[in-house]
Amino acid sequence: MDFGVVLQTNPPAWRTVGLAKQAEEHGFDYVWTFDSHLLWQEPYVIYSAILNETKRVIVGPMVTNPATRDWTVTASVFATLNEMYGNRTVVGIGRGDSAVRVLNGKPCTLKEVREATHVIRELGNCRPVEVNGATLQFPWARTSELEVWIAAYGPLALKTAGEAGDGFILQLADVDVAKWMITKVKEAAAAAGRDPEALTFCVAAPAYVGDDIKHMREQTRWFGGMVGNHIADIVNKYGTEADFPQVLIDYIAGRTGYDYNTHGKADNDHVDFVPDEIVDRFCILGTPEEHVAKLEELKAIGVDQFSVYLQHDNKEETMRLYGESIMPKLRDHVTAKA
Repeated sequence: MDFGVVLQTNPPAWRTVGLAKQAEEHGFDYVWTFDSHLLWQEPYVIYSAILNETKRVIVGPMVTNPATRDWTVTASVFATLNEMYGNRTVVGIGRGDSAVRVLNGKPCTLKEVREATHVIRELGNCRPVEVNGATLQFPWARTSELEVWIAAYGPLALKTAGEAGDGFILQLADVDVAKWMITKVKEAAAAAGRDPEALTFCVAAPAYVGDDIKHMREQTRWFGGMVGNHIADIVNKYGTEADFPQVLIDYIAGRTGYDYNTHGKADNDHVDFVPDEIVDRFCILGTPEEHVAKLEELKAIGVDQFSVYLQHDNKEETMRLYGESIMPKLRDHVTAKA
């Protein structure tokens, strides 16, 4: 199993770069960031600084979207970074949440996600692609290799991930929900004639190592509010009788609204509707042994990477404990994916 961290690009930028360097020092494989250019500093600029200050970690957005980012510009950014620093980037993409909603926009269609995935991947891999009736190719790209992983929750989005993505990103660590969604993605991939096992399956969620469960829950309750934004869209589209994990439908019943000014922050004041049970299921909280036990469950259902959302008051210690006490237990008997 690989491991990553998910950072917000809060100022100062050198702090983000410093956390990325610490992540690499502790043995993490990936450094992801949020991508909402109005709420935080511009991550595409900061990636270059991270890559320049590190030697091994792979960087990318969790996640970007086809609305606020021109597809060809995104491809150019990551192909350029790959040409500069070696192939150490990945693109996570979805329909868009905070990046578009703070502009009073709407998430993209899945058709747009599918098309953007194709364009970004082809250009990012030095191949020609048709865009608006024109054949485009970067004349300067020689060695860039780029994967595009699709973030999804809803039935059609899961289908899109299986049919079009190089990987699937699931932003919650509930084992039962993850198993259901990974199965749906694999079924879609197989039905499209693709090898389901060739996809990378990434689960991302807050992780906090400690023994004060009340404090850990309060520091990570924001995550249930963030996930609730996506689930609310799905329930509005498909209704409460949809073929979808019931636990996700039930917990948003008390949701009344959301303030993107506190998006992804421990002091988010619009997450009172998220019960302790959901915090415990969606996140990984507790002793190192409890983390290892849940990660073993996720690994057993096909999760290739776990990425830690570090939006709490214990960032450095969480990374240290993962590096010393948790990640080695999950790597000892794991063989690399073919």
